[in-house]
Amino acid sequence: MWRVLWRPVLLFLLPFLGYALFLALRRTTPFASRNWNQGTVSTLTLVGLFAAVVGVLLFGVFAPRHLGAYVPAHVENGIFVPGHME
Repeated sequence: MWRVLWRPVLLFLLPFLGYALFLALRRTTPFASRNWNQGTVSTLTLVGLFAAVVGVLLFGVFAPRHLGAYVPAHVENGIFVPGHME
């Protein structure tokens, strides 16, 4: 369940982390307020939302699909058989 939530969150945060890394490589203070003005934060937010939406769509389209029927968990001859795809 956490993987479903963390993927879009990480995709959203990637532009912010990339910008902070860019500032660090330029030897400026990444946490100074002058580097995070309203225009920069707005742009990073839009890019992050776009990346999260595209990422969720791509994960959904290219997710592995199992063909066949699901057999729910059951008990056979006193032995528990977990659910599986057939």
